[in-house]
Formats: sequence, C-alpha cells, structure tokens
Amino acid sequence: MNKRTLYEWQCGSRTLKLGERTLVMGILNVTPDSFSDGGNFIDPDDAVDRALEMIVQGADIIDIGGESTRPGADPVSAEDEIRRTVPVIEKIRAQSDVPISIDTTKSTVAKLALEAGADMINDISAFESDPDKAGLAAESGAGVILMHMKGTPRTMQSNPDYGNVIEEVCDYLKARIDVAIQHGVARERIVIDPGIGFGKTLGHNLALLRGLPALAECGHPILIGASRKSFIGQLTGRTAPIDRRAGSLGAAAWAVANGTHILRVHDVLDTCDVCRMLDTFIFGDE
Repeated sequence: MNKRTLYEWQCGSRTLKLGERTLVMGILNVTPDSFSDGGNFIDPDDAVDRALEMIVQGADIIDIGGESTRPGADPVSAEDEIRRTVPVIEKIRAQSDVPISIDTTKSTVAKLALEAGADMINDISAFESDPDKAGLAAESGAGVILMHMKGTPRTMQSNPDYGNVIEEVCDYLKARIDVAIQHGVARERIVIDPGIGFGKTLGHNLALLRGLPALAECGHPILIGASRKSFIGQLTGRTAPIDRRAGSLGAAAWAVANGTHILRVHDVLDTCDVCRMLDTFIFGDE
C-alpha cells in the first residue's frame, strides 16, 4: 500500500511532521455540557490533570474547548470561553511542552489562548463565524484546522441535506483554504477536517469516511474527529457515548488505513495502540 502524503505542519515556532505516523489529539472539554464528558473537567486543576494523563498515554496534541459544539448546543460568550480555557492552557504550558490547540470560533478567545501558550487554532466554522480569525492566524503564525459544518451546532442536525456530500464538503474546504491563504495564512499551516457529525446523517458520515481518498485531493493533511459520536451509537446500538469506545476505535482504524494524519479522540491510550499497529502494518517498514 502507498505511503500517506507527508507534510510538515507549521504551528508557530513548531514543525510537526505528519504522515510518518498518525498523530493523536486528545480532547479536553472544559465545558458543563459537551456530549460525552461535559462537566468532568470544569475545575482547572482537574482539567490540567486530565491533560497530563493524556500526554502520558501518548497524546501528541491537546485540544482544549470551552464551548460545547454538540448538536443543539447554545453559544456561550467569549468571556466564558476565556475564563474556562486560558487558565488551563497556562497551567499545562507551565508543566509540559506538548502542542496545544484551542477549539474556538472566536478571534478574541483564540488570541488570548495563543498568548497563553497554544500553538494552533481549531475552528469548526473554518473562519466563517468570525472573519477576524483569518487575520489573527496569519499574524500569529499559528497552525489552523479548518472544518466543514452545515449550519450551526444549534441547527446542524435539523434534516441536513446534500446533493453529493463528498463533493460539497471538498468544494467548501477548498474555498475556505483559499480564503485563509488570501488573508495571509501560509498553506503549510492548514489542516482540514470534514466535520464528521456536524450537519451530517449516518449516511453522510459513512460516505465521508469512505471518501477520504477524495478529501486527500485537497492537498492538505486530514484530521478526523469521529470519537464516541452518535453515528457510532446508531451502528452499534450503544446509547451512552462512553460505551462507544470499541466503535470509535474501529472508525479510527478505518481513518488511519485511508490516509488520515491526525485523530481527535477521547480514548487516547487505546487509540495510540491502534495507531501503532495500523501505522506498522500499513505504512511501516518493520
């Protein structure tokens, strides 16, 4: 089998090599209402402990979010996001050099997170919700993740419809890449995410995962965040998100085998084991 396309992802002063092995991004939601772990890490010290635990388990990146993006979620203020995320980033950075991603749609949140030590901006709106984000990303030199979402978290699962989901997601991401570059974001700083579960039905999610080779034609590294999502529950019959670990690992294995560079996950330890096996069998020389 062919090797994955190799990239060097520029994130501030860091360069992360992508494609030699799969990178695992550990999810750290410092929110009261995220779909899987909401309320677990509201206390900053608990959040830092969880981050350090994921680092020991093998996480290559910690992704910190202060606003739930589950289906039906209401937006929160920038002040609330800042209060939840920035102290956690500062405390993690004081104890670890791990790359940190700030998961936000707001430029004010992203700016303070980067000043606190974050290296990359993960934007589910691909800079659409706040046009100032592109300029901030360009000026700061941060790495960026541009994701596809149909609608908003509050509305996205209200009967999402596509003519051809793969073509539409690819076209959207190409357009948002162009916008970012026009604002001065260097191409080598951009990772793309098709937004599994964000305005998609079960069939849409499966089509996107089956169509990962087409997504690779965008010419950027790919991130997949399928961990514990409802489509896995639909397929396995597991109602509670925490019970979807095995299904999540299956989705992770498929994504790796089809060229994904980064996996955004809740279950870091098990995912790292899966990645080590898949990376060796499919892409390794051992």
